[in-house]
Amino acid sequence: MRLAVIPARGGSKRIPRKNIRPFCGRPMIAWSIRAATESGCFDRVIVSTDDEEIAVVARENGAEVPFMRPAELSDDYTGTSPVIAHAIAAMEAIASTPIADVCCIYATAPFVLPADLRHGLEILHQSGAEFAFSVTSYAFPIQRAVRITGDGRIAVFQPEHLATRSQDLEEAWHDAGQFYWGRSSAWKSGTPIFGSASAPVRLPRHRVQDIDTPEDWERAEWMFRSLAARDAV
Repeated sequence: MRLAVIPARGGSKRIPRKNIRPFCGRPMIAWSIRAATESGCFDRVIVSTDDEEIAVVARENGAEVPFMRPAELSDDYTGTSPVIAHAIAAMEAIASTPIADVCCIYATAPFVLPADLRHGLEILHQSGAEFAFSVTSYAFPIQRAVRITGDGRIAVFQPEHLATRSQDLEEAWHDAGQFYWGRSSAWKSGTPIFGSASAPVRLPRHRVQDIDTPEDWERAEWMFRSLAARDAV
């Protein structure tokens, strides 16, 4: 069985109820459910939540909520991997069938496309990696980054690259925060995602936006509407 798991706890602090807050006409989580369903990659699309209201919204938008996440996996300090490992164990017990590949899709990933998920699955299998997850490139060379010191001045992180031409610096990438394909065994064993066990699924920068603050949310809606208008032309 191939499984999509969308983690969506109820205790978001910076943007309260952000997993089900309306985003461009739908509850935020609905976009992730829609992408998972339309990708054709999954036998089951489930939401792991501790919140009854989120569970209702998830079911209304086509996902399953076959269990409620326990409180010990729903606090501010629990990482993603233990939540996915718990979901795998719960679903293997419920379905009485082994699970091969599992994709964690964040509930606040409205830019994820069905084609991205299909491509990620291809990369997972073709690369032989344990994980394959979405990344995008930094817009500016990280080797030329600066920081603001305690006395309000500027300091360079890597002074040796201050005069290096941008085109001569290695391109850097970061987690796009959208989806993480993994082999069931890797999720269950706690294999680190950010390391040599993983392969990249590259996304363009214009389809990546963290949504952690009200400003992020507003920017994401602008981006989303702009992309929708472009695709409608």
